[in-house]
Amino acid sequence: MGTTSRKRIVVVGHGMVGHRFAQAAVERGLTETHDVVVFGEEPRAAYDRVGLTGWFGHADGAEGLSLLPGGEYDDPRVRLVVDSVVTEIDRAAQTVTVVSPPPGSRDVRQGALLDQQSQPGTVTIHDYDVLVLATGAAPFVPPVEGRGKDGCFVYRTIEDLEAIQAASLTATSGVVIGGGLLGLEAANALVQLGLDTHVVEMAPRLMPVQLDGAAGATLVRHIEKLGVKVHTGVLTEEIEGGEAVTGLRVRQAGTEEGAPTTVIETQVVVFSAGIRPRDALARECDLETAPRGGVLVDEQCRTADPHIFAIGECAAPGGTMYGLVAPGYAMAEVVVDALLDGPGTFTGADMSTKLKLLGVDVASFGDAFAATDGALELTYADAVSGVYKKLVVTEDGSRLLGGILVGDASAYGILRPMVSSGLALPDNPEQLILPASSGVSTGSTGGWGMPDEAQVCSCNDVTKAQIIHAVAEEGCETVADVKQCTRAGTTCGSCVPTVKNLVEEHFASLGKVVDKGLCEHFRLTRQELFDVVAVHGYRRFDDIVEAHGTGRGCDVCKPAIASILASQTSTHILERETVGLQDTNDKYLANIQRNGTYSVVPRIPGGEITPEKLIVIGEVARDYGLYTKITGGQRIDLFGARMEQLPQIWRRLVDAGFESGHAYGKSLRTVKSCVGSTWCRYGVQDSVGLAIALELRYRGLRSPHKLKGGVSGCARECAEARGKDFGVIATEKGWNLYVGGNGGANPAHARLLAGDLDTETLLSYLDRFLMYYVRTADRLQRTSTWIEHLEGGLERVREVVVDDALGLGAELEAEMARHVGGYADEWAETLADPAKLERFVTFVNAPDTPDPTIEFTTERDQIQPIAPALIPVGAPS
Repeated sequence: MGTTSRKRIVVVGHGMVGHRFAQAAVERGLTETHDVVVFGEEPRAAYDRVGLTGWFGHADGAEGLSLLPGGEYDDPRVRLVVDSVVTEIDRAAQTVTVVSPPPGSRDVRQGALLDQQSQPGTVTIHDYDVLVLATGAAPFVPPVEGRGKDGCFVYRTIEDLEAIQAASLTATSGVVIGGGLLGLEAANALVQLGLDTHVVEMAPRLMPVQLDGAAGATLVRHIEKLGVKVHTGVLTEEIEGGEAVTGLRVRQAGTEEGAPTTVIETQVVVFSAGIRPRDALARECDLETAPRGGVLVDEQCRTADPHIFAIGECAAPGGTMYGLVAPGYAMAEVVVDALLDGPGTFTGADMSTKLKLLGVDVASFGDAFAATDGALELTYADAVSGVYKKLVVTEDGSRLLGGILVGDASAYGILRPMVSSGLALPDNPEQLILPASSGVSTGSTGGWGMPDEAQVCSCNDVTKAQIIHAVAEEGCETVADVKQCTRAGTTCGSCVPTVKNLVEEHFASLGKVVDKGLCEHFRLTRQELFDVVAVHGYRRFDDIVEAHGTGRGCDVCKPAIASILASQTSTHILERETVGLQDTNDKYLANIQRNGTYSVVPRIPGGEITPEKLIVIGEVARDYGLYTKITGGQRIDLFGARMEQLPQIWRRLVDAGFESGHAYGKSLRTVKSCVGSTWCRYGVQDSVGLAIALELRYRGLRSPHKLKGGVSGCARECAEARGKDFGVIATEKGWNLYVGGNGGANPAHARLLAGDLDTETLLSYLDRFLMYYVRTADRLQRTSTWIEHLEGGLERVREVVVDDALGLGAELEAEMARHVGGYADEWAETLADPAKLERFVTFVNAPDTPDPTIEFTTERDQIQPIAPALIPVGAPS
């Protein structure tokens, strides 16, 4: 035991719940009196296991899902030790035994430790004052004959996904055993990997724990439209093949052994038949467990041993194991509260779920199966549009008990809090699930007065009162502010529309409107200004500010309006009417660098370039002493050009067939590509050809912020397309379109907008998406932020772009066609216009003389004093 007054907490497990405990310990001051040591079995810090399928295509790999990207907590009193397994608890001595396996001792396929006797690793003993078990759960693998063959996997960790992805490279078909939440997530992964996908479920419907028969049937119709074959009411008899899987033999549930069977040909089998609490450590040290597994704990999540707590999926409060992250988060908070001598208790949890499974909205909340005495059901079904909604209400119709939503879960944000708060239903509760055309919108609280104690965010247990407090007392004015302050909406995101409504309704109740004006000279937003310019046909800034603003403008509104004018016309940005609005880079069609020189960036569509053009770039760089850099966007940047040299350099480049790469503009930069099916043995589509076509189509498109694209020829994602504003990934059937990704200070990964598109449809959707963004985004707002702040988020984008809900599809495509038809290279036009070339003269009477106030450096001289120490001996200079 420790000899100081400080106590030590040992946490076993660094999954999402273990991480939340450590976070709460820091935030609530527990680390002022306690040191916290967290042992994580996996080789990395906690990551978003709820969004595990999102790992496929992440440009940053596992880091893209990480809940602790740096691998360390800000508080030095919390220490994380990964890749370490607690193998024994000595309750009498209050110690744990920890094994850190040597390199190579992990089973790559299962991410599990091999036999400890053959791979003993490093063994250490650690004492504790408080022990918190957060060991989670393990996938249940039913005793199916052949389950140990090559090609059989579980779906739980990033190592599992890596193994599945590797196996998919030589497979054509995959089967998921289990049609629950995790099973459908696993099926989504196989679809993304381009496999012919099957789902096998023993129950008569998918998601049997959350959905009734009608809802399950609706979900099946949606999923089968995506090409996934669903087999419900079947039992798995055997996994066929020698050492490797070749097929899955199944028979109808309820039939006797020896009944007729069917074989599904497959090379990949993923078990997702449920989970079991990882309670072995507790059993081995004689802690009591529940009959169906899980460590028995009281309302403070304390075991029979007063020094040991259990939280998350390994715990069984009241004998019940909870398989969702939200109850685990609540347990973590309760334990921190208990250690601070607080009153917090865990008496149950909201098991509501809202997910998008294979592109289909699915939600289940409260008493979804009408188990309450006297409960009544109200249902709405539209087989044509694939929508099923059910409300479960009390016998007198006064209160909502639960419900199910499939195909349209937009009402979830208001319905679920109505259950938890006991809010009275309106006189006609059926209006809550009828289509919007019926005259009632469920997108807000609708005047029904959600009580302060209503739980808005179930994942993070955030109430309406906490959100209002953040807005009224802590200065939060946007949803993004509220997310940062309260965590509401940061896990599954389903409550974001409700959070937005609460923020807006609060300000409306005060008679206050949050100012969204572009700047002090315009009370209009960028979107409103875009519409004003389009309607009135303005072409001059002076006309716009005179009619709709005040003053003479500033460096905020001028470039924004310049971008709007450029988006709506084909006018050269250096024309007399607009040149004064441009920022420094646009004024000289080049990026100014830190030493006062400029960069020259010719466009190289898709990264494809001829030897002749490479020679030209090399000659230009040599003749003008420019530093050259091959970028991650597959082009060559040339740095160090003086302003008066830019026309000379571009004359040579334009004559060689190059054009502006728009590295200086808020416009399309590049569309990155892998080599695709032309060269790569894994490629299934011509990614290079499509990348070139997209870059040439959207080049010069002026937008609220810079745009980047990517095209990958297969699911291996070598072009990192999901790190781009728009990304395209090839499938056997066509193309998957992802939108809303970007790097920078706030990286975001693009999300699937539509799948298995032919090229014509892909272009149509991309045209609409980009023009919708150009029309509606705020100044300097990247696509990721735009989608996050757009009411309805990605679903709204999908409604407008894919479903054409606003009837704007043809109009947006026509606007893009006008841009494509009116495109002209800015540098070629500048070189042909003597008036524009006058801008590139330092001194009128000595046009070739450089500015003596600028100190020029060449190559990388400014960092050479420190560089030699970093260069290996014998490396080329």
